[in-house]
Amino acid sequence: METIYQDILTYSIYGSAIVLVLIGLYAVLMKKNLTKIVIGLSIVDSGLHLLFVAIGYVHNGTAPIFSPAAIDKANKMVDPVPQALVLTAIVIGFAVTAVALSLVIRLYKHHNTARIDQIKSLKW
Repeated sequence: METIYQDILTYSIYGSAIVLVLIGLYAVLMKKNLTKIVIGLSIVDSGLHLLFVAIGYVHNGTAPIFSPAAIDKANKMVDPVPQALVLTAIVIGFAVTAVALSLVIRLYKHHNTARIDQIKSLKW
């Protein structure tokens, strides 16, 4: 019975991550306001972080610290690489969001609008 709940929880976390990515992609592709586009990128980033953490999760796993009590459970140790990558990605995502919002502020001050369809100089 516990396995069924564990599977439901795992799939719900995967589904939540995918829904977050889709919501973020919708905001990036359909919104015209640059602030909303940056927020959409941040939501996509959060969804991917959740997906990576969910993939790296091991049920009843232990921290990868070798101690006498943990050596017996060596096959149930959690891989620390996804968590380390997500922590790094959170910091990078925060910096990218800050730079993007500062660029949006500069564009708003220069053009008095943050809508990409009203800013004529952004054309290719």
